[in-house]
Amino acid sequence: MRGQWFGSFKGDNEGTVTIELDDLGDHYDGMAYVFSRAPGVPGVAGRIRTKDKSRSFALQIPIEIITSNGTIVPWDAVKDNYKGAPFDPLLTTIWSFEPGIGLEIQFHSASAGKGTANLLLSDGGRPPERQPLSTVNDWASFKRYALERDPARYVYRGQESNTWRLRTFFHRSGRSDLMRFIRSDINQLHAHLSSLTEHHFNLKDELEYAAFCNLVQHHGYPTPLLDWTRSPFIAAYFAFRRRRADDGNARIFIFDRREWQKDVARSHLVTATLPHFSLLDPLAIENRRMVPQQALSTVTNVDDIEEFIKFIETRNGKTYLEVIDLPLSERPQIIQELQLMGITAGSMFPGFDGACEQLREINFNI
Repeated sequence: MRGQWFGSFKGDNEGTVTIELDDLGDHYDGMAYVFSRAPGVPGVAGRIRTKDKSRSFALQIPIEIITSNGTIVPWDAVKDNYKGAPFDPLLTTIWSFEPGIGLEIQFHSASAGKGTANLLLSDGGRPPERQPLSTVNDWASFKRYALERDPARYVYRGQESNTWRLRTFFHRSGRSDLMRFIRSDINQLHAHLSSLTEHHFNLKDELEYAAFCNLVQHHGYPTPLLDWTRSPFIAAYFAFRRRRADDGNARIFIFDRREWQKDVARSHLVTATLPHFSLLDPLAIENRRMVPQQALSTVTNVDDIEEFIKFIETRNGKTYLEVIDLPLSERPQIIQELQLMGITAGSMFPGFDGACEQLREINFNI
């Protein structure tokens, strides 16, 4: 039952449900977020802690209100905003989980009435389904394609294999509960890293919070961010940087940020909000890699990003995401040409590690 679950509920009311559960050994722990479609009814959130790993069980969930800015507060803190509205701070639920089928939750409370939620697991680890562009399938055609793109419209991401779905490091790690990440991981990171940074990040400031998350992302800590670049050639470098196999394909993603930002609402939140995939252009505080990498990020609370983008594409009748597969057998030529462009480990990762990696690439075939 571990993972991220999306679905809807019906009963005395209707709306959407997101549940994020982590496996903590002998039980599951996480959060539920419920958004009603009824006008004037606030979203609610509740902490979930199961007794064990049974597939069927009853659970009472204390719930709180989700405010318009994404904070979670007790009913007493906001009840004056909903005068006359009943609210029961305890939701009684009965869970039934069938592997490979889904999750059903029957619920009732004095204020929400009765209903049933049906949810499906978001599986960002399954094989990708998006087909690569047939007209761009080698390095020569990629260079022509890249030079024809509008640099102000598209962003790019390189991945070492075309068998990997677009997914954040946080979700690839097996974690799902983003509230745990926000309340525990970030504070722990801030406490440990403050002695290593010249700048003291103020996590209460939205811009500095984003810059801090982006910094730890660039140094290998799993976050709900994804790294992108404005340069198709830098994306190619990251696609071929480590992979030395002679067979298979690397993959480059092309995302139409101009049309996405025009059509899709943006959010900086990863908890207590509806599913989203949003562009983020964080400040480069303490991050010497951002400028040479022409980097920007996306932030999301969705495990299966490609499925979410596909849903928006179907709804809007547009294509926002394309992929290109390039053969790994072309790596020597690609890396050599990128070096001539000045795209090397030394330039992408300023400092001792990047310089050593650049010379290792030149002097060793490993």
